[in-house]
Amino acid sequence: MNKTIGLFFGSFNPIHVGHLIIANHVVQLEHIDEVWLVISPHSPHKKKDSLLPDLNRLYMVNLAVEDNNKLRASDIEFKMPQPSYTIDTLTYLKEKYPGNEFCLIMGEDNLRSFHKWKNYERILSAHKLLVYPRVLTGQEIDKEQKLNTIIDPEHFEMIDAPLMKIAASFIRNSIGQKKDVRYLLTEPVWKYCDEMSFYR
Repeated sequence: MNKTIGLFFGSFNPIHVGHLIIANHVVQLEHIDEVWLVISPHSPHKKKDSLLPDLNRLYMVNLAVEDNNKLRASDIEFKMPQPSYTIDTLTYLKEKYPGNEFCLIMGEDNLRSFHKWKNYERILSAHKLLVYPRVLTGQEIDKEQKLNTIIDPEHFEMIDAPLMKIAASFIRNSIGQKKDVRYLLTEPVWKYCDEMSFYR
Protein backbone atom coordinates (compact mmCIF):
# COMPACT_ATOMS: atom_id res chain seq x y z
CA MET A 1 0.00 0.00 0.00
CA ASN A 2 1.35 3.42 -0.92
CA LYS A 3 1.88 5.74 2.03
CA THR A 4 2.64 9.37 2.76
CA ILE A 5 5.68 9.47 5.00
CA GLY A 6 6.87 12.41 7.08
CA LEU A 7 10.67 12.44 7.34
CA PHE A 8 12.09 13.91 10.53
CA PHE A 9 15.87 14.27 10.16
CA GLY A 10 18.14 14.73 13.13
CA SER A 11 21.23 13.70 15.02
CA PHE A 12 18.99 12.56 17.91
CA ASN A 13 21.96 12.94 20.24
CA PRO A 14 19.98 11.95 22.29
CA ILE A 15 16.36 11.63 21.14
CA HIS A 16 14.18 13.46 23.69
CA VAL A 17 10.52 14.07 24.44
CA GLY A 18 10.49 17.24 22.30
CA HIS A 19 11.35 15.21 19.19
CA LEU A 20 8.67 12.65 20.05
CA ILE A 21 5.95 15.22 20.74
CA ILE A 22 6.54 16.79 17.30
CA ALA A 23 6.72 13.42 15.51
CA ASN A 24 3.57 12.14 17.19
CA HIS A 25 1.73 15.39 16.43
CA VAL A 26 2.64 15.19 12.73
CA VAL A 27 1.68 11.53 12.36
CA GLN A 28 -1.85 12.39 13.49
CA LEU A 29 -2.35 14.77 10.54
CA GLU A 30 -4.94 13.34 8.13
CA HIS A 31 -2.57 13.10 5.17
CA ILE A 32 0.38 11.49 7.02
CA ASP A 33 0.52 7.71 7.48
CA GLU A 34 3.88 7.34 9.24
CA VAL A 35 6.79 9.43 10.49
CA TRP A 36 10.31 8.11 9.99
CA LEU A 37 12.98 9.53 12.29
CA VAL A 38 16.06 9.59 10.07
CA ILE A 39 19.23 9.44 12.14
CA SER A 40 21.97 11.54 10.55
CA PRO A 41 25.43 9.98 10.85
CA HIS A 42 27.12 13.30 10.19
CA SER A 43 25.31 16.53 9.44
CA PRO A 44 27.32 18.88 7.20
CA HIS A 45 26.64 21.59 9.82
CA LYS A 46 27.77 19.72 12.96
CA LYS A 47 31.08 18.50 14.31
CA LYS A 48 31.21 14.73 14.20
CA ASP A 49 33.22 14.41 17.41
CA SER A 50 30.22 15.58 19.48
CA LEU A 51 28.07 12.67 18.30
CA LEU A 52 27.59 9.33 19.99
CA PRO A 53 28.31 6.39 17.66
CA ASP A 54 25.63 5.91 14.99
CA LEU A 55 24.40 2.56 16.31
CA ASN A 56 23.94 3.90 19.86
CA ARG A 57 21.77 6.74 18.60
CA LEU A 58 19.81 4.37 16.35
CA TYR A 59 19.23 2.07 19.33
CA MET A 60 17.93 4.99 21.42
CA VAL A 61 15.49 6.06 18.69
CA ASN A 62 14.23 2.48 18.41
CA LEU A 63 13.78 2.39 22.20
CA ALA A 64 11.87 5.68 22.08
CA VAL A 65 9.38 4.65 19.37
CA GLU A 66 8.99 0.91 19.98
CA ASP A 67 5.48 1.31 21.41
CA ASN A 68 4.18 3.41 18.49
CA ASN A 69 3.64 1.59 15.18
CA LYS A 70 3.31 4.86 13.27
CA LEU A 71 6.79 6.09 14.22
CA ARG A 72 9.87 4.36 12.87
CA ALA A 73 13.63 4.75 13.22
CA SER A 74 15.50 4.92 9.91
CA ASP A 75 19.21 4.27 9.41
CA ILE A 76 18.99 4.96 5.66
CA GLU A 77 21.75 7.59 5.80
CA PHE A 78 24.21 5.18 7.45
CA LYS A 79 24.57 3.45 4.09
CA MET A 80 25.21 6.64 2.12
CA PRO A 81 28.38 8.71 1.43
CA GLN A 82 29.25 11.22 4.14
CA PRO A 83 28.47 13.92 4.82
CA SER A 84 24.87 13.21 3.83
CA TYR A 85 22.67 15.81 2.15
CA THR A 86 18.87 15.76 2.24
CA ILE A 87 18.48 15.81 -1.55
CA ASP A 88 20.59 12.64 -1.87
CA THR A 89 18.60 10.86 0.82
CA LEU A 90 15.30 11.84 -0.79
CA THR A 91 16.49 10.60 -4.18
CA TYR A 92 17.54 7.28 -2.66
CA LEU A 93 14.25 6.85 -0.76
CA LYS A 94 12.20 7.62 -3.87
CA GLU A 95 14.12 4.96 -5.80
CA LYS A 96 13.72 2.40 -3.01
CA TYR A 97 10.04 3.17 -2.27
CA PRO A 98 8.66 4.52 -5.58
CA GLY A 99 5.02 4.31 -4.47
CA ASN A 100 5.44 6.41 -1.35
CA GLU A 101 5.22 10.17 -1.02
CA PHE A 102 7.77 11.81 1.28
CA CYS A 103 7.31 15.11 3.15
CA LEU A 104 10.01 16.91 5.13
CA ILE A 105 9.38 17.86 8.76
CA MET A 106 11.39 20.84 9.94
CA GLY A 107 11.40 23.71 12.42
CA GLU A 108 10.75 27.19 11.12
CA ASP A 109 14.37 28.12 11.93
CA ASN A 110 15.45 25.60 9.24
CA LEU A 111 12.88 26.99 6.81
CA ARG A 112 14.55 30.40 7.04
CA SER A 113 17.85 28.95 5.81
CA PHE A 114 16.30 26.40 3.45
CA HIS A 115 17.30 28.36 0.34
CA LYS A 116 20.94 27.59 1.27
CA TRP A 117 20.40 23.81 1.20
CA LYS A 118 21.97 21.76 -1.57
CA ASN A 119 19.56 21.62 -4.57
CA TYR A 120 16.73 23.08 -2.48
CA GLU A 121 14.66 23.87 -5.58
CA ARG A 122 14.68 20.20 -6.57
CA ILE A 123 13.46 19.30 -3.09
CA LEU A 124 10.60 21.82 -3.32
CA SER A 125 9.56 20.59 -6.76
CA ALA A 126 8.90 17.07 -5.46
CA HIS A 127 8.28 17.30 -1.71
CA LYS A 128 6.06 19.25 0.67
CA LEU A 129 7.58 20.84 3.77
CA LEU A 130 5.75 20.45 7.08
CA VAL A 131 6.98 23.27 9.33
CA TYR A 132 6.54 23.37 13.09
CA PRO A 133 7.00 26.48 15.28
CA ARG A 134 10.21 27.17 17.15
CA VAL A 135 10.98 29.65 19.90
CA LEU A 136 12.37 32.68 18.06
CA THR A 137 15.02 35.16 19.13
CA GLY A 138 14.38 38.86 18.59
CA GLN A 139 16.58 38.82 15.50
CA GLU A 140 14.63 35.91 14.02
CA ILE A 141 11.31 37.64 14.68
CA ASP A 142 12.57 40.62 12.65
CA LYS A 143 13.20 38.26 9.75
CA GLU A 144 9.79 36.56 10.01
CA GLN A 145 8.14 38.88 7.48
CA LYS A 146 10.79 37.94 4.92
CA LEU A 147 9.93 34.24 5.13
CA ASN A 148 7.41 34.20 2.32
CA THR A 149 9.81 35.97 -0.02
CA ILE A 150 12.41 33.20 0.51
CA ILE A 151 10.14 30.17 0.00
CA ASP A 152 6.81 30.34 -1.81
CA PRO A 153 4.06 29.54 0.74
CA GLU A 154 2.57 26.92 -1.60
CA HIS A 155 5.60 24.72 -0.90
CA PHE A 156 5.22 24.51 2.88
CA GLU A 157 2.51 23.92 5.44
CA MET A 158 2.75 25.51 8.88
CA ILE A 159 1.47 22.99 11.40
CA ASP A 160 -0.05 23.93 14.73
CA ALA A 161 2.33 21.80 16.80
CA PRO A 162 3.29 22.47 20.43
CA LEU A 163 6.08 25.01 20.86
CA MET A 164 9.14 23.11 22.15
CA LYS A 165 12.29 24.57 23.66
CA ILE A 166 14.13 21.37 24.58
CA ALA A 167 17.60 21.03 23.06
CA ALA A 168 19.71 17.87 22.97
CA SER A 169 22.76 20.02 23.78
CA PHE A 170 21.04 21.16 27.01
CA ILE A 171 20.45 17.51 27.94
CA ARG A 172 24.06 16.53 27.19
CA ASN A 173 25.40 19.46 29.20
CA SER A 174 23.06 18.70 32.10
CA ILE A 175 24.16 15.06 32.20
CA GLY A 176 27.78 16.27 32.13
CA GLN A 177 26.96 18.37 35.20
CA LYS A 178 25.42 15.32 36.92
CA LYS A 179 21.89 16.76 36.77
CA ASP A 180 18.78 14.57 36.60
CA VAL A 181 17.25 14.68 33.08
CA ARG A 182 14.91 11.69 33.37
CA TYR A 183 11.79 13.67 32.47
CA LEU A 184 13.33 15.07 29.27
CA LEU A 185 13.77 11.55 27.86
CA THR A 186 11.51 8.53 27.67
CA GLU A 187 12.17 6.11 30.52
CA PRO A 188 13.87 3.43 28.34
CA VAL A 189 16.16 6.04 26.72
CA TRP A 190 17.01 7.60 30.08
CA LYS A 191 17.86 4.20 31.58
CA TYR A 192 20.02 3.29 28.59
CA CYS A 193 21.91 6.61 28.75
CA ASP A 194 22.42 6.13 32.47
CA GLU A 195 23.60 2.51 32.16
CA MET A 196 26.03 3.41 29.36
CA SER A 197 27.27 6.57 31.12
CA PHE A 198 26.68 8.59 27.95
CA TYR A 199 27.55 12.33 27.93
CA ARG A 200 29.27 12.21 31.31
